[in-house]
Amino acid sequence: MSEKFFETKKLKIFVFLIPLLFLSKISAEEESINLSGPGDNKEGYDSSSYVTNSLSLEHRKGKKADLIKYVTIKQLGLPLVKVPDSNPISREKIELGKKLFFDRRLSLNNTVSCGMCHVPEQGFTNNEIKTAVGVEGRSNLRNTPTLINIAFSKFLFHDAREYSLENQVWQPVLAHTEMAMPSFGFTIRKLELIPGYKELFDKAFPGQGINMENFGKAIASYERSLISGNSKFDKWYYGKDESAVNEKVKKGFDIFMGKGNCSGCHNVGIKSALFFDDKLHNTGIGYAESMGLLKNKKTRVQLAPGEYVDVDDNIIKSVNQQKKMNDLGLYTITENPSHRWLFKTPGLRNISLTAPYMHNGIFSSLDEVIDFYNEGGFQNELLSPMIKKLNLSLNEKNNLKLFLEALVGENINILIADAISTPVGDLTKEDPNWANNTDMGYNK
Repeated sequence: MSEKFFETKKLKIFVFLIPLLFLSKISAEEESINLSGPGDNKEGYDSSSYVTNSLSLEHRKGKKADLIKYVTIKQLGLPLVKVPDSNPISREKIELGKKLFFDRRLSLNNTVSCGMCHVPEQGFTNNEIKTAVGVEGRSNLRNTPTLINIAFSKFLFHDAREYSLENQVWQPVLAHTEMAMPSFGFTIRKLELIPGYKELFDKAFPGQGINMENFGKAIASYERSLISGNSKFDKWYYGKDESAVNEKVKKGFDIFMGKGNCSGCHNVGIKSALFFDDKLHNTGIGYAESMGLLKNKKTRVQLAPGEYVDVDDNIIKSVNQQKKMNDLGLYTITENPSHRWLFKTPGLRNISLTAPYMHNGIFSSLDEVIDFYNEGGFQNELLSPMIKKLNLSLNEKNNLKLFLEALVGENINILIADAISTPVGDLTKEDPNWANNTDMGYNK
């Protein structure tokens, strides 16, 4: 792999009673308005003749959905969601978790919520930046992973350092470069002082109150409800509907399973397909970054439609609070030398909605990802043996991309509309803050 490569580089739910005809138990008609993608549509922004094509606020009000059905009823192409015995699912937990997810008061300076990195309209990731940005513009090393179908993952985070959604939620809340809350206790105390939360926690967890464990359980319950299957691919492959996809998509799937060897990591089963293997692999991206092979002297920055400027990378680095650039992946968790540059296999469902790609967001399009794997990755001593030059033709690459685009879940607009309908938690005069009548107790 050459260095030059990187330089150029109806809200209506039907329950089918005939399982022999439809393997799934849920189907949903698409919304008339597509809510996916940044609301500020910048397609064509590279031209000085750009005309805005943003979706109006009137069309972005959203609509509340009963998300619990996506946890309790199997969708075509997906297994049934496993809910831990320690955290049985309920509507009250999902609603509480959703409110917490979009509450900016859960950050140190009341400006950042989970939903500001995991943007619903952008595949519950962030299409507009390579790596996540937290409070006060603090930079992070890694790309924001999607939360759609996260309930099926054995490992969480790109480096697989966590095992449960209930525990995972605390890390971004406390991380200095993300939401930067100073402690568990501070977060719980703040929630106790924000009007309304005591009542909501009591409904979700009767008699237990607000505590660390229930905080995690609530947000995990919402994240666990973000399930999206029954894609066009599923209707064809598992539902046996030959008209669900065209011949190019079918040929792309053949490439995926055969010559492209994509299914070696992105698994497809007989009854369902999660498109990941719950393992970690070295594709060469982490190695190349660590070795400085991806460095540029200048970065092109767009200031306005058709207006660009080349900025010295040293200037950009000077304002980057995340100084560590050598991301060793799983090694940072285990310190096992053979784990250098291993990163978790991401799922491919809804992949066309979740750019940019790879753990560091280095690829902005599926075309770039396909070209990277076609060229065989970046050679290094720990490169996965499954990463090899593929010699795909242009037609084969195009068909593979069409197949990947057929993996968008049928209910995706329902999940987005439900999220948009949730009020953002903003600081009010009644909330604990040094400038309000109620504070955290330090001035009493």
